[in-house]
Amino acid sequence: MPGTERKYGLGPTRRHALALTALGIASPFVLRDAVAQGKAINVGVIMPLSGANAQFGINSRNGVELVADEINAAGGIKSLGGARINLVVADSTSTPTTAANVAQRLLTQNDVVAILGAFASALTIAISEVTERRGVPLLTMSFSDQITGRGFENIFQVVAKASAIGKAQFDGTVAIAAAAGQKLDKIAIMYEDTAYGTSQAAGLRDGAKAAGVQIVMDEAYPLGITDVTPLINKLRASGAQAVFPVSYLNDSLQIIRAMRQQKIAIPAIGGAAGYVIPDFEKGLGEFSEGVLSISPANYDLAPELTERFRKRYGYFMVHEALEHAVCMDVLAQALEQAKSTKPDDLRKVLHGTRFEGGWTKAMTGGAVQFDKTGLNTLSVPVMVQWRNKELVTVWPSQVAKSKAIWAS
Repeated sequence: MPGTERKYGLGPTRRHALALTALGIASPFVLRDAVAQGKAINVGVIMPLSGANAQFGINSRNGVELVADEINAAGGIKSLGGARINLVVADSTSTPTTAANVAQRLLTQNDVVAILGAFASALTIAISEVTERRGVPLLTMSFSDQITGRGFENIFQVVAKASAIGKAQFDGTVAIAAAAGQKLDKIAIMYEDTAYGTSQAAGLRDGAKAAGVQIVMDEAYPLGITDVTPLINKLRASGAQAVFPVSYLNDSLQIIRAMRQQKIAIPAIGGAAGYVIPDFEKGLGEFSEGVLSISPANYDLAPELTERFRKRYGYFMVHEALEHAVCMDVLAQALEQAKSTKPDDLRKVLHGTRFEGGWTKAMTGGAVQFDKTGLNTLSVPVMVQWRNKELVTVWPSQVAKSKAIWAS
């Protein structure tokens, strides 16, 4: 079941781990059973499994777990004598300081060869400071431009950076509106003031500037905002023809619910995150229908892979689960090619290889290839739309599964 922790008889139970977390000791709480079955390769998985972003962390962990289990069932890492992937999973909470402390603990106490995580950009940035100092690869699907913009050698970002995603969010919307006979002249942007929100909002501004579209509202707000009424009042008064909110789940629910309850019917185009998980539809019901969002990838582009996730966990494979699954697959391919678990050997393979096959086929580029900064140069964002409780890819046309519905 989604959100349920399995016990492996190695290391603390989840109840124990949560107790430790409450005391400020965020220890890894799932040490999978590969060790008991022979030679194993420890891979750290740091996700926000408690706090505001817990559902995203659970989704991400599930994606990693699925692929690790498939790799082990197929014989493990063959070039290393069939060594099995052993996931050491730790709760970062939703706090960057905790995430950094957890990363330090995994590297010093659990001998991990690499780390995957941590969904939220602020958490990933904190972890990357630790992994860079230790020279250990960190693979992530976090968005922020800062992640691969600091000259680090050990960070690998499988998705496009946030500014590119933000520009695609705008460009895709303009294309969808034009196909419906609408021309956008005025737009509104509202975003949380985190690394993710500010980077993606910058891309939205770049897109609007290039297209000569007026931004009549450009508003930052704090993560975890409790009252969106001032934002919605500004939106109503702005005269915007469309609004681009960039937010995690709780904020996304508040924004869309308040808009629809106040009869503000202009299209809302989300910035991924809170707009593209099942909890969004569950929380909003009919208000979710027709909401558009940008996304780095979508499950309907590779159902032969992603339906395995739905069968196991009972819900569609959200993008963070898919992209963290890709992180796990790419790391496994790097281990196979390097024939080594040494971080230096892995880093060289990760920087110098085009990864194809397996779960990389689920990415829009059909493969993964990192540039010298660690950014996957093949990732192309897509626009998705809520239709009957599912997310349907609607842009760009070459990958769209249905035509977008534009409500003006």
